[in-house]
Amino acid sequence: MTRRGWVLFAALSLIWGVPYLMIKVAVTELDPVVVAFGRTFLAALILLPIALRQRALGPVVARWRWLLLYTAVEIIGPWWLLGHAETRLTSSTAGLLLAVVPLIAAVVLVTLGRDRFDARRLIGLGVGLAGVVTLVGLDVHLDDLASVGAVMLTAIGYAIGPIIINRKLADLPPMGVVTASLVVATVVFAPFAVWLRPDHVSAAAGWSVVGLAVVCTAVAFLVFFALIAEAGPARATVITYINPAVAICLGVLVLGEKFTVGVAIGFPLVILGSVLATAKTRTRSSTAEPVPC
Repeated sequence: MTRRGWVLFAALSLIWGVPYLMIKVAVTELDPVVVAFGRTFLAALILLPIALRQRALGPVVARWRWLLLYTAVEIIGPWWLLGHAETRLTSSTAGLLLAVVPLIAAVVLVTLGRDRFDARRLIGLGVGLAGVVTLVGLDVHLDDLASVGAVMLTAIGYAIGPIIINRKLADLPPMGVVTASLVVATVVFAPFAVWLRPDHVSAAAGWSVVGLAVVCTAVAFLVFFALIAEAGPARATVITYINPAVAICLGVLVLGEKFTVGVAIGFPLVILGSVLATAKTRTRSSTAEPVPC
């Protein structure tokens, strides 16, 4: 990747390592649907005036079918499922489980004929997956397997979303795509959020939802689109190998979560997997080959 790509990669790795902590705090008192609604509603409220001023929504409306699909797999399904999973799993565990996103994305792209594996990337993805398997085997109880399944479905959505952007929405204004998808998600979540609304919200839960909306959604999605354009969808999703580092540190330092044997073994494996999986695929002449768009 270029220097700009690495800067975007580092920034997004940090920003999207924080949501696991905020979600964990919020779902201790709020239903996951309410948390997801607050996140999408506030973020849309921030971005909508900017999108309207830039006239960025018009081109997006013409491709509404792809927008709806992207919104479903990247926002509606994952944010609801991840919230439910974190009612049982620790924030550190949820963050580490999502390290399978690059593997899923790579498999999908290879299946579509849009990318290919070389030995180094295969080893990197395998090492990262081994870290996740170690975590599940050592730390997750049998009665939490449904929550693990919810995180895995979230991972599938997170892997497919960037591919849809790269292949069907990349030429549209990023501000328009982000804002329109958040508005659609808000409309979907709204009736359920009204039904499940709480009588009281503590400062901790309230500020967690605000942080999710402003930093981890409004700002993060704009950085995410820029990273996809710079590095391609498969390598953009490798941020999910770095996010766990932030999630683990915050979980231990802020929430008092245990630094378990599964985390101790799984964490270095996913970091090593990250380094190897971001290596560029090379041709036989050893020249770098860009990710097909």
